[in-house]
Amino acid sequence: MSMDYIRKTYGVPAKRGGRLIYTDSDGVKFHCTIKSATNSGHLKVLVDDRVPGYRGRMKLHPTWHVEYLPPNAKLTGLAPGKDDQ
Repeated sequence: MSMDYIRKTYGVPAKRGGRLIYTDSDGVKFHCTIKSATNSGHLKVLVDDRVPGYRGRMKLHPTWHVEYLPPNAKLTGLAPGKDDQ
């Protein structure tokens, strides 16, 4: 599968080098960069947030718990709500 297939099939703005936030089932948010697509139509991403014991790479479904960021989005590294103070 290709990024073009993912964009057309799922209606998402997935592109190599694109930024996204993945939220896992525990509510933990991971800031990621899209690296490629798999043959099964998933995204291969590199996680910016280094978690102890975690290698930093994941395969994600293009629509499951994923928030795509605009190309000019700045990531501050702050937890949600912290920059509101």
